[in-house]
Amino acid sequence: MNLLLLSNSTQYGLGYLEHALDTVAAFLPQRARLAFVPYALADHDGYTARVRAALEPSGVSVRGVHESADPVAELDAAEAVFIGGGNSFRLLDALYRTGLREAVRDAARNGLPYMGASAGTNMAAPTLRTSNDMPIVQPPSFDALGLVPFQINPHYLDPRPADTHKGETREERLTEFLEENDVPVLGLREGSWLRVHRHAAHLGGAGPARLFTRGNPPQELPAGSDLSRLLTTEPRFDSPGR
Repeated sequence: MNLLLLSNSTQYGLGYLEHALDTVAAFLPQRARLAFVPYALADHDGYTARVRAALEPSGVSVRGVHESADPVAELDAAEAVFIGGGNSFRLLDALYRTGLREAVRDAARNGLPYMGASAGTNMAAPTLRTSNDMPIVQPPSFDALGLVPFQINPHYLDPRPADTHKGETREERLTEFLEENDVPVLGLREGSWLRVHRHAAHLGGAGPARLFTRGNPPQELPAGSDLSRLLTTEPRFDSPGR
């Protein structure tokens, strides 16, 4: 597979995808026809226009899958696919409804370059169970695309002991996940991304990331870390996928 999984699409003080634009341009085929999946936000046209403005100066032709009467046919005509961020539950529900869940999964497994940001990065994991999002809709299943065998938590935030807000930290929530499920979780901080090519996976961007595994303290991973070992994970969830 050929994946670029971004924690975020917008970095503070920068334009859309600007913090990763060189990496994105190198990842996408030259003059690629890109199928953009905008379903994580309600304004599909506005979202697609934002992606066009960011990528078309690099020679990428952006086509929103919603602009076609047949989103799967639009995907089939593309040379790469990008699933943008927003609400992961709304996104996955739309992927099921349009038939794109199976179509994108199969195309990516067969080598179509897949780029995700935030919710689109969540889609690459086996399930939605480590999403930060509120379930504003109920998809048929939490099962996502399963392009990688481990979970990802985009926008990972570190605990702040001096914070007066005493709600659960992200670390506590991921620890709770591991109490019920035995599968690694990669916490991607802002500005970082995971690059997967065939049987290799490497951490890129600002880094570092944080890796959570059952029974072990969280592990700090500097930018450039080789995470290929995670691709051989055998995830064990608390109930079988549907």
